[in-house]
Amino acid sequence: MLHSEAMTGRRGWRFWDGVAVSGLVALAIFATQGVWIEIFRFAIRSEEQSHIFLALPAAAILVWARRSRLRLCKPRPWLGGPVILCLGWALAAFGYAAAYDLFRDLGVLIIALGAVLSVIGPDAIRHFAPAFGVLVFLMPIPGRIRQQISIPLQEATAASTKWFLDLFAVPVSQAGNVLAINEIEVAVAEACNGMRMVAALALVSYVFVFLVPMRAWVRVLILALSPLLALIANIIRLVPTVLMYGYTDVNTADLFHDWSGWLMLLVAWGMLMGIMGILRWLELPITPYAVSED
Repeated sequence: MLHSEAMTGRRGWRFWDGVAVSGLVALAIFATQGVWIEIFRFAIRSEEQSHIFLALPAAAILVWARRSRLRLCKPRPWLGGPVILCLGWALAAFGYAAAYDLFRDLGVLIIALGAVLSVIGPDAIRHFAPAFGVLVFLMPIPGRIRQQISIPLQEATAASTKWFLDLFAVPVSQAGNVLAINEIEVAVAEACNGMRMVAALALVSYVFVFLVPMRAWVRVLILALSPLLALIANIIRLVPTVLMYGYTDVNTADLFHDWSGWLMLLVAWGMLMGIMGILRWLELPITPYAVSED
């Protein structure tokens, strides 16, 4: 083992490696704490940004799924880490000065990434790229992008929900994004916000494609279908939500509304498994390796 480490110039993981990584990341977050506090406050205040709370657990899941690769990712100091950190600092400073929140938020994330890579080296990116990539979901979605996605999605959701309720002879009327049932108006924007489903289901789809072995084209297909899955999940959620607001008390309807959003993540996971099942039923080559028929 000692001979191997001497030949490669690398060594195994030690306790102090974890201390060094944790310490540098803590310093990076402390130095930019104002931005991080604002990000998580934004996530608490806005339902559209609730996907932020899922980013770190998703990263932990992807790291755990690839934990066997830790032996291939030997820690070693890397000068590229401080360079990345400085680039992140410059991007954050530019975003702050120019009032571009997206650049500022992305900059502080790159600062933390640079702190990690300074200790463990670039091998971590190669072996744990999906876990690093999912951290992008820590960034709040800018308002302009939210509106371009959520408004058309809300209109489609309202129209589809009305059609579905009409199919079962439920008396409901529609005026824009507002559905009226039993003389109670339910605004789609407030009841089942489309952007929340898009962001959360995009994150769920991202985790799914890197947890389940599949070929690259299947990953691209599933990620491309995530907006459609968000629309379907939103309709599944909105139909009973409208009925709850129309025929039960407000407190019960609000409780159902709050919890059904998280339940849709499980529904989305089931839909993703269903897509994989259909592809297997069609006998398409979806696995990344040849499976023996013996």
